[in-house]
Amino acid sequence: MSYPRKDVKQISELANGLIDPVLARRAGINTALLGSWSEIAGEDFADCTRPEKIAWARGGDDGSFRPGVLTIACEGARALFLTHAQGELIQRINSFFGFSAVHQIRIVQKPVSQAVRRSRTPPPLKGEAARKLEGMMEGIEGDKLRQAIQRLGTAVMGKRGR
Repeated sequence: MSYPRKDVKQISELANGLIDPVLARRAGINTALLGSWSEIAGEDFADCTRPEKIAWARGGDDGSFRPGVLTIACEGARALFLTHAQGELIQRINSFFGFSAVHQIRIVQKPVSQAVRRSRTPPPLKGEAARKLEGMMEGIEGDKLRQAIQRLGTAVMGKRGR
């Protein structure tokens, strides 16, 4: 049984610590909302929607908090169905936050799913870089491991033509 070290942090914690302030300043949302969106939106809307930003309303004269407007990107005709399910979605979002954070949803029709880009294989290494990689892989016996490290080394050590 292994125990976590006291001073060790996960990369996701570090990344969220860096990204959350930027998201909060620019869009009024955080990575927790983005990461939990598929559960909040439900299976009907998880694949065709994405939260864009929350426009927080300014407090009243007494400085009280007022809920904001959540802008959601939605694909095509599914926006009509999302419009009909707004009330339920607002309740889910507010229960996620634990308070009445959103009072209205603004729907923007735009593509949500990212186009899948094929990873291009890097060109094989030549000269000194190829010899250096071969030297690094000298003690590796397993063929699959050797091939995986060869691909990784080629991608890391290869020149990027940008």
